[in-house]
Amino acid sequence: MDALRLGLRELIQLLEPYLHSQVVKSSFLSILVMLAVILFVSGLLQEKQRRDLERRLEKVSNATSQNDSSEFDVPFTERILLPVGRALLTRLGRLTPRNNLEQVRRQLALAGNPGNLVVIDFLGLKVLSGILGGVLAIIYFVSVRDTPLFSSLMFGLVGAGLGSYLPNYWLNRRIQQRREEISRALPDALDMLTTMVDAGLGFDIALLRLAQRWQNALTEEFERVVHEMQMGVRRVDALRNMAERNDVPELRAFVAVLIQADSLGISIANILHAQSDQIRMRRRQWAEEQANKMPIKMLPIIAFFIFPALFAVILGPAIPGILNAIGGL
Repeated sequence: MDALRLGLRELIQLLEPYLHSQVVKSSFLSILVMLAVILFVSGLLQEKQRRDLERRLEKVSNATSQNDSSEFDVPFTERILLPVGRALLTRLGRLTPRNNLEQVRRQLALAGNPGNLVVIDFLGLKVLSGILGGVLAIIYFVSVRDTPLFSSLMFGLVGAGLGSYLPNYWLNRRIQQRREEISRALPDALDMLTTMVDAGLGFDIALLRLAQRWQNALTEEFERVVHEMQMGVRRVDALRNMAERNDVPELRAFVAVLIQADSLGISIANILHAQSDQIRMRRRQWAEEQANKMPIKMLPIIAFFIFPALFAVILGPAIPGILNAIGGL
């Protein structure tokens, strides 16, 4: 350490005559000026880059704010859980047989594609539900009921079968509910379409206005028909596609009449008036039919629940006297 200090001191003593010279001072001053200029220019460049970056960030933030919210404003379920679940369902769906793909695709279309499920996702959901049903059944019978392992495995197979059937039951219920919703909304929708067409709107614009002011399964189909026509599909084909997607008898009849009127050149307003009256008459006949079926449906309830209670109330107090009279004889 002392040797290092001595060496530095000797070096300073050797350079001291040159440090006081005018050349060294001017060179040192030039270097300082050059460094100052370089730092100043680099500072300007960094400031320009910072402003450009801020401008880009402002544009991105404005774009995201116009499109609703940023990525981090989306709930954790939509950002993480739903994509992971969709990927899992897709992988499980590839394990199922491909024979009934067209039938499942048809059922999903009839149900309105709930949750934007595709065929492979639904098949994966069936596999996942079956696995969960089997595992839960085995755990229940082994841990709770103390059933032997072989019997628990048999019950697990039953649970897997029931679990794989649950998505089919849910899908069939969705199809039935959608059909009922479309059937209930069709008469009122025809009345509103008739009013708008009579007021001077075109049929396509009337469909779009109805879809904007009323939200249900039928108006969603009307909006889809309008979008298909805007993409270049003929009105006849768009209406026929709507009838095939939903398979509702009233809607099929309405679409068939519209297609025939379009081919014959008949006024849409007259067709809408006639169809509205006809559908309301069918609805009234259906209500009368259901009302006439009620007495027959109530007979089992009356025979098994109401008559025994009436007999107990009416004949109950007389039974001890009848038994005593029979015993006296």
